[in-house]
Amino acid sequence: MLPQFPLGSPQASTCFHFEADFSAVLRCIPMAVRRKLDLAGVKLKLQHWSELGEAERAELLAWADDPTAIEALRQHLLARTTALSAGQAKDLPRPDAEPWQQSDQLPEVLAASCAQLGLEIRSGGWAELDELQRFALVKLSHPGHEHRNLPRALAEFGLLAEAP
Repeated sequence: MLPQFPLGSPQASTCFHFEADFSAVLRCIPMAVRRKLDLAGVKLKLQHWSELGEAERAELLAWADDPTAIEALRQHLLARTTALSAGQAKDLPRPDAEPWQQSDQLPEVLAASCAQLGLEIRSGGWAELDELQRFALVKLSHPGHEHRNLPRALAEFGLLAEAP
């Protein structure tokens, strides 16, 4: 049984519409969980995720995102993954002033990906997003990512500039 924490911020357990292809059964790791993993400094592989039962994946999605809960998540996952075939989850450096944690400036990686796709973000839109939305956009815009969901996420978050 996982530790019980009060619900965290609304972004702690949000699944976005652009994740609908896999979020109903939590086949892939949702952005909300990926953000918590980053905050906890844990690299959970998709193989780890797949070996967890659907109920346990749902509990991880519902896990709160306050600092105490994030530390408990870290300890839980490091212990839980030792018995999985992929072995214990690896440590990651915890985020410190990452682009998704900054609301004042559009990250270069996102601007470059949008330019590559011929998309324009409306002025001031980045500052209006919550941290989970910013996290998702930065992750979706990483080099080497197929960017399939980036336009969908930008539209979902109301960031696309109107055509002149």
